[in-house]
Amino acid sequence: MTASTPRPAAGPSRTGSSRTGAAAGPAPVTTLGADEARRIALRAQGLLGAPDRRGGVRGVLRHLGSVQLDTISVLARSHELVPYARLGAVGRPAVEAAYWGSGASFEYWSHAACILPVEEWPLFAFRRRRYRANAHVWGKQVDEATYRSVLDKLRAEGPLTSTELGGAKKTADWWDWSDTKIAVERALGFGDVVCTERRSWKRVYALAEQAIPAELFGTDPTDEECLRTLVAQSGAALGVATRTDLLDYHRLRPEQLDPVLADSGLVPVQVAGWGPDGTPAAAWADPAALATAPRGRHRTTLLSPFDSLIWDRPRTERIFGMLHRLEAYTPRHKRVHGYFAMPLLTGGRLVGRVDPAREGRTLVARQVSLDSPGHLGALADALREAAGWVGCDAVRVEALHDETLRPALEKLLA
Repeated sequence: MTASTPRPAAGPSRTGSSRTGAAAGPAPVTTLGADEARRIALRAQGLLGAPDRRGGVRGVLRHLGSVQLDTISVLARSHELVPYARLGAVGRPAVEAAYWGSGASFEYWSHAACILPVEEWPLFAFRRRRYRANAHVWGKQVDEATYRSVLDKLRAEGPLTSTELGGAKKTADWWDWSDTKIAVERALGFGDVVCTERRSWKRVYALAEQAIPAELFGTDPTDEECLRTLVAQSGAALGVATRTDLLDYHRLRPEQLDPVLADSGLVPVQVAGWGPDGTPAAAWADPAALATAPRGRHRTTLLSPFDSLIWDRPRTERIFGMLHRLEAYTPRHKRVHGYFAMPLLTGGRLVGRVDPAREGRTLVARQVSLDSPGHLGALADALREAAGWVGCDAVRVEALHDETLRPALEKLLA
């Protein structure tokens, strides 16, 4: 994906505002069945067909346009799990090297806190300008002298963590940031500072003018150009999407999406079964996704709850019929599927969940559920591959939703 503007599509934009985007709009160029739309979405996300191993982790990032970060690390951190799901057991050091300190990516606010290809730096100028106009971060103000001193220190000493800048917090409370931390996060939002590396999960801040390649740093597209290209990129990463799916991918606002949607290069389609009560719904598709039928080998893998295939929960339920929620912040006694339940993908469908943990060299499946005994083989394959990837040589299943399946599963795992 580059910062170039996609070729406009003909026709006016009259998109609706419902969850599925089912209101009146341009006439659809085709009608897709729900299964076809599901396969298109899987291929667009790199989970159907032969994986492009030549591009490696950076290729996955460029293809998806955004990989979400999260502090939780159970099997591995979410940004590691995303390329693993697509490429298989790629070395974990290689994953980190592809993301951090290579100049190939940066961290910014997209769907959430995300790793983005460095080529997308110009495309988030619209968000940097909005943050600058608001002149605050998380409602906290900071004096200009502190702001300038942070920039001066980075200019003089090079990339630094917030601790090296003078300390991240006033107290032990999570959000009780020091004035220096507020200032550098504000500078990050404004684009004066950039994070292109993490050390021990701490952001390393650098002056954007020094860390971003000059040809990208000096590019200043209009808001309309940024948004049009990001909408096209989101559509390509999703394959086929409702208006609300497109809004969610980079967390855009309706007033940002609607004026550029018709000129994004995406084409209007209708998808059977995506509307309320299984009715058809209006959607938008990447023309390249419609050019060839989605065929190829399906990946069998465990998915991070923050994987872009499933991070939008209503879209996940619409496409796969799975109502999935992250329960990490749910009280233990109220959890249904576990702390970090990872959906099991096989045959292009979500067929179960695994709540993983590690004990030494043993991968522990604390809780496992399956839709059908017919998926036991896929479950065993996914558990063995995940165990090997994180350096475990044994798998133990603690709780199985149907204990009658245990002998067969343990035989497969032996």
